[in-house]
Amino acid sequence: MDYTLRELECFAAVAEELSFTRAARRLHLAQPPLSRHIQALEAKIGAALFERSRRAVTLTAAGNVFYEESRGLLPQLARAGEAARRSGHGEVARLRLGFVSAVLSPDLVECFRQFRTDHPTVQILLQDSPPAEQLAAISRGQLDGGFIGLAPADRPAAIQLIPWQTEELALFVPSGHPWAGRGRIRLSEVAREPFVAVAGEAAPAFALHVRELCRKAGFRPRVVVESSRAQAVAVMVAAGSGVALLPRSLARIVGASAAVLALQAPAVITHVFAHGGRRSEPMAALVEMLRQR
Repeated sequence: MDYTLRELECFAAVAEELSFTRAARRLHLAQPPLSRHIQALEAKIGAALFERSRRAVTLTAAGNVFYEESRGLLPQLARAGEAARRSGHGEVARLRLGFVSAVLSPDLVECFRQFRTDHPTVQILLQDSPPAEQLAAISRGQLDGGFIGLAPADRPAAIQLIPWQTEELALFVPSGHPWAGRGRIRLSEVAREPFVAVAGEAAPAFALHVRELCRKAGFRPRVVVESSRAQAVAVMVAAGSGVALLPRSLARIVGASAAVLALQAPAVITHVFAHGGRRSEPMAALVEMLRQR
């Protein structure tokens, strides 16, 4: 099927923003051409990708499938273009890093900027992957390192984990929820709420951490939908699918579409993955820089 790059960009923006207005703003595009690109894509696929109403935009079943299958295409194209551009400027070394969306904070971005300043000939390649996929890729030598939240209990002995930062865990609720005006809540009050969760097979340590917190609060969460990406979980909360326990930094994803309530819960520790016995010079330099911050 002959999809254009612009059609895929428009689809991804609407799927992630769940708003034609925000997607148009993000793409610096007027809404009529944005809508035309979506309609052209739907015509090529032969199925509606979005349910549209006055109050909300949601993905259809076909839209969810298309998003899951296509979401890696745009980042891959961007990486290919960036790799070619940097190669043309004489860069000779590569640093291949995985990350989960929940830890891609301004502090981490600033670390990457500082590393680029200190090591201008090193090309940084970033890949958004769940923790389990990062572990496997590092073990196979496909990634030099990665950034996750909580440390998984089951990991290869050769993989070294380095604690880096801590972050508050918070309760995310839709903006129209009765609790949206509250600044703090006890986890035990959430027992009857439908939960949106990060899938256990993608982030086993984080999923176990959430279940354990709920168990200590006296209940088992009623999970109605899961996603392998914390960013997608935050968006689903904003769309009204349920509530979620997530790192507070993900508030940047949903803006005013969700409220973030403080909890008395242990902080989430961001870890850096690296291979203990097979570490590239750029990865060793990055680990040393992170340890000094």
